[in-house]
Amino acid sequence: MSFSAVIFDFFGTLTPSTPAGIWDEHAARSAAPLGIPKQQWRRTLDDSFPDRAMGTLGDLPQTIRALAQRCGVDPDDEALAAATAARLASQRELFVLRDDALDTLERLRRDGFRIGVLSDCTIELAQTWPALPLAHLVDTVVLSCQEGRRKPDPELFRQVARELDTPTGKCLYVGDGGGDELSGATAQGMTAVMLRTDDWATNDAHAREGGWPGPCFPTLSHVVSAARDPSLITA
Repeated sequence: MSFSAVIFDFFGTLTPSTPAGIWDEHAARSAAPLGIPKQQWRRTLDDSFPDRAMGTLGDLPQTIRALAQRCGVDPDDEALAAATAARLASQRELFVLRDDALDTLERLRRDGFRIGVLSDCTIELAQTWPALPLAHLVDTVVLSCQEGRRKPDPELFRQVARELDTPTGKCLYVGDGGGDELSGATAQGMTAVMLRTDDWATNDAHAREGGWPGPCFPTLSHVVSAARDPSLITA
């Protein structure tokens, strides 16, 4: 077995984990301009994640308005603009990378591996992606909100492999396990590895495979040696 490409999840993988308290604090910021209680807004954000992750609510202002209306509020333009700005600013704070992320991607590129990112995400990441410091190191990015599909939809894994011009059997997939991604990648012939870092347990993620029986890495840096030598990947 050998690899030609490495595919990464984004949140909790290339970025640090996000505890529930951070989500609460971020929700409070965008709730305030709308006059919606922060816990009600947090529940609405959580409940709407499937819709937002598939891009069905439109752009960010349209999404904020639709969610506010679910809470019984029809915001005026000023409130909507303020809530939209607060939401985008708080989300961008979550796009900060792990300390070893850029070095890992740079080393993989130097070794000749193709690099992909496959993320269940909302419109904020798609909007911000070109400005992120890793964007130039990634050969293709597949985002659920642009594709109208969520992990573990088989087509997402097949699509990222196609865009990398790499058979799925030559892809190493690395993620924290959210969205049943590891089982999904495995089902399409990829070799899947869980990134289980020191902050893994604090991450507030959707449908995460906590009982994943396959191989785990404690840091992103381990991905480089495993991509070079697949015999290092053991459950």
